[in-house]
Amino acid sequence: MDEPDRWRNMASAPKDGSRILVTVRSSEQGPAEVDVAYWARPDAFGIEGWRAADSYPGCVIGYADPELKCWMPLPKANLSKNSPLMPTPWEGEDEEQLDGSGI
Repeated sequence: MDEPDRWRNMASAPKDGSRILVTVRSSEQGPAEVDVAYWARPDAFGIEGWRAADSYPGCVIGYADPELKCWMPLPKANLSKNSPLMPTPWEGEDEEQLDGSGI
């Protein structure tokens, strides 16, 4: 994937089970945050959808589509000293601004 440090629209997120970074929208439970998630196929513990990467069978943390604002690939392991370890959540007003589509 090119440009790994850019937030992208959730419609383009991979649904192959690979782990990605997502911006979880702010809500009454707290401000926007970044989490590691993956797309899960239906199984004995839940339905198809986005799950937090640290979920365990029987204790699944799932995200509804409207809860996730955007995504980006996980950063490479060999980050430079000046690279942040975790990006800040997307603070834009709407998804139309992602991927340069608001220009």
